[in-house]
Amino acid sequence: MTTSRTTAPEMVPGRRRRWRYVAGFLVLAVLLVVGGRLAWSWLNPVGERTIDRSQPVLLQSIKDLSRFEAATGNFQVVVDLEKDANFLPDAIKGTRTLFVGAGGVDAYVDFSAMATTAVTVSEDRTQATVRLPRAQLEKPNLDNRRSYVFAQQRGLFDRVQDFLSGSPGDQRELYLLAEQKITEAAVASDLRARADANTKAMLSGMLKSLGFTKVTVKYTDEP
Repeated sequence: MTTSRTTAPEMVPGRRRRWRYVAGFLVLAVLLVVGGRLAWSWLNPVGERTIDRSQPVLLQSIKDLSRFEAATGNFQVVVDLEKDANFLPDAIKGTRTLFVGAGGVDAYVDFSAMATTAVTVSEDRTQATVRLPRAQLEKPNLDNRRSYVFAQQRGLFDRVQDFLSGSPGDQRELYLLAEQKITEAAVASDLRARADANTKAMLSGMLKSLGFTKVTVKYTDEP
């Protein structure tokens, strides 16, 4: 008994040529699409590109600091600023802006304000007394990445004015108002008291590491 073995028919030359044509057409189509996109991105008249032509940074001055940064407070405020026009409804003339202002306030002790007699040492050099000025608050430093306009309502006249001017409303007033409110909050907080305590602890630890067994830190406004 004999068995017959069947083999797959070979692809005829015409079919091979058709597959080659199809593959070549697909490759050509992909190249045309990629080339068209590149050409369009290069020749598109409404496309935008960013060119940085900023001048080199100029160092204007260097100032030596004699201060100890003792504490930092992080604050956030929501500024709700509304401007109305007399005898006109808000839909016609007027703005209301909600602005989120976030930043930090540093508390520092200025060692340059210390008198020459601010540090006294006992005869046996075991005790030291230091008189310090109170901590002060630095100007708020708003973080531009966390400060932004949350919402804004504008009247018709304001929208037309902004459109004709080609620039959005000035945000300097919002930043200044946020800085003012953050400053008031920092003054009302215990940030300066925390800075005084941290400075006292720092000086006490430093002087004791130098061999003083007793360190007394007082402030200039104390008896």
